[in-house]
Amino acid sequence: MPDPHNPNAPAAHNHESAPEQAAISPRLALLGITVVVVATVLLAAFGILRRSHEATVLAERTNQLAAPSVIAAAPKPGAPVDNFVLPGNVTAYTDSPIYARTSGYLTRWYFDIGAKVKKGALLAEISTPEIDQQLAQAQADLATAQANANNARIQADRYSGLVKSNAVSRQDTDTFVNLAASTAAQVRSAQANVQRLRDLQSFEKVYAPFDGVVTARNIDTGQLIDPGAAKELFRLQAIQTLRVYANLPEFYSQSVKHGDKIDLTFAEHPGKTFPGTLVRTADAIDPASRTLLVEIDVNNRAGDLMPGSLAQVHFKTPPASPTFVVPVSALIFRKEGLRIATVVNGDQAHLTAVAIGEDDGANVQIVTGLSAADRVIQDPPDSLIEGEKVFVVPATHTDSGGK
Repeated sequence: MPDPHNPNAPAAHNHESAPEQAAISPRLALLGITVVVVATVLLAAFGILRRSHEATVLAERTNQLAAPSVIAAAPKPGAPVDNFVLPGNVTAYTDSPIYARTSGYLTRWYFDIGAKVKKGALLAEISTPEIDQQLAQAQADLATAQANANNARIQADRYSGLVKSNAVSRQDTDTFVNLAASTAAQVRSAQANVQRLRDLQSFEKVYAPFDGVVTARNIDTGQLIDPGAAKELFRLQAIQTLRVYANLPEFYSQSVKHGDKIDLTFAEHPGKTFPGTLVRTADAIDPASRTLLVEIDVNNRAGDLMPGSLAQVHFKTPPASPTFVVPVSALIFRKEGLRIATVVNGDQAHLTAVAIGEDDGANVQIVTGLSAADRVIQDPPDSLIEGEKVFVVPATHTDSGGK
C-alpha cells in the first residue's frame, strides 16, 4: 500500500515483483526465438516443397513435349486378295546397238527407222581406203615371205642331201635348215596379218545380226566413222516376241511358277487382253525393294505392241486372309525390313513387321501384320523406335492429309 503521508514513497509490491520480472524475461526471449526458428523452418520447408513440385511439373511437361505428336487411326479393311495388278516394263526380246568396227567414210545406208530387216541384210557401207592399201601391202609382204621361204626350203633340202656324202659341212646344213624354219614362220605371220586386214575390210559392210526392226539411225552419207562404241550407227530390236518385266512383292513370290499364263493389258488397247507366259524369274529377292523380278513373254508377231510401253500385268493368286489399306506415308523402311508403327498401352509405339500387296502410290495394301484393332500411326517420324512414348493427337484436331 502507498504511504498517504508520503505520496512519493514507492509501493511495497514493486520490491516484491522485481525477481518475478527477471525470471519472465528469458522465457519470453526463448519463446520469441522459438517462434522465429519455427517460422523460418516452415518458410524453408514451404519453399523446398514448392520448388520440388515445380520441378516435378516441369519434368512431366518436358516429357510430354519430348514425346512426338502422332495421329493414330484404325486401318481400312481391304478385300481378300485373289488377284492383283502390277506395272510391267515392255522390252524387245533382243535389243542391240550397231557400231562400226573399222574407220572410214559412210558411202551409203539402206534402211531407215521403222524398217523391218532380215538377218544378214546390208545396212550400210563404209569406204576404208587406208585399210585397202594396208591389205595390198600385207599381201605383197606375204608374197615376199613366201618367196624367201621357198628359197630357204630349197637350200635346206639341197644341203641335207649333200651332207650325207660329206660334200658340205654339218654347220652349213644346220644354218640353212634353221633359215627355212624361220622363213616359214615369217610366212605364217604375214598370212595372219593379211587375214586380219581382210577381216577389217569386211567390216566396210554393216549387216543386220538378227531379224528385227530398225529403231534408230544416227548416221548419214559422208560422215566420218570411227571404230568402237563412240557412235552408234543403228539400233536394231527383235519385236516378234516381247519381254515384260514386273517386280513381284515377296509375299506373292511363292504363288507363281514357270509356265503360268498371265494376262496383260495396255492403255493404248482398251478392252483388249494379251496372253503372256511367265518364262523365268530372278530366283532371288531384291533386298532393296523386297521384290522378285519376273519375266513374261508375249507373242507380238501381229505387231500390235511396242517395246518401251507400260503394261498392266494381272497375276492370280490363291485367296489370302483379309487385308488392310493404309497410307503409303505410314510405312517405315528399316534395315530389318518393312515396318508399320501402331499405338499400344495408350501412349507407346510398337513397330510391327508387315507384308504389302498392291501399291497405287497413295495407299498400300497390307496382307499380313495388321489386325482391325490396331491403331496405325499415320505419318511416323523417322526416328521412332520400339516402345517410345508418343502423344496421340485426335485426328479431328489436326489435318491428317485425308488419310
